[in-house]
Amino acid sequence: MGFTRITLEIANVAQPERRRTVQLLVDTGALMTVVPATVLEELGIQPVTQRRFRGFGGVSTRRVGIAQFTYQEDVAGAPVVFGEPEDTPVMGVTTLEALGYEVDPANERIVRVESLLL
Repeated sequence: MGFTRITLEIANVAQPERRRTVQLLVDTGALMTVVPATVLEELGIQPVTQRRFRGFGGVSTRRVGIAQFTYQEDVAGAPVVFGEPEDTPVMGVTTLEALGYEVDPANERIVRVESLLL
């Protein structure tokens, strides 16, 4: 099994016409999606908070905003981390589940799943 990468659109929730196509590594071990800060700033996405994250390099602080994600015909809003140059752009499980998908690692793709309503 290899890595699963997808191409999707990210947009400014307040101005959805401001959008851009990005490629992300799908990482089910990551809670949040990370997109380069330069892309988010270009789209006019504003940070709403800062969060501390633990990684291989220790603890770091990153800005976090809200973005609109579109994959195929599915659209969802989710938190997005303003990635620094050393951060890998990833799609975390929050965005993956908000869009209604799960990873099919054997075929290196994501597949639509039925969501639970409880």
